[in-house]
Amino acid sequence: MILLENKSDLETDLSFLEKIARFLGANKDIELIITGNKEIAKLNKEYRKSDKPTDVLSFPLEDIPFMPLGSIVVSDQKVKEAAKELGHSEKEELALLFIHGLLHLMGFDHETDSGEMRAKEQETIDYFNLPKSLIIRGE
Repeated sequence: MILLENKSDLETDLSFLEKIARFLGANKDIELIITGNKEIAKLNKEYRKSDKPTDVLSFPLEDIPFMPLGSIVVSDQKVKEAAKELGHSEKEELALLFIHGLLHLMGFDHETDSGEMRAKEQETIDYFNLPKSLIIRGE
């Protein structure tokens, strides 16, 4: 189940995001926070030492029984900008960021692995017929 805290006017299709979570095998609750660039920049500076807004952050929780898998924080402004720039819907962009963030919660790390996260992300994108992922766009 996705616990949504939407601090923006960005429309969300929770049922679609929950289908993605089930497809990826997420077996715990996930907190999804949608906020603005100001708040995500503050979190990015505090936790990643990067003093700028970013599109998505993931905060996994320890494997404690009855606790959520973790939190995914998404910038609504980055969703809107990328969707417009890349010519797809905001729903699709949010789904791409959700996939990316969820894979990080599940222990994947594209910065240190041998392509496993990229492959899992691509498999999910293909299954749900979504546009190019964050990792692929960055290549």
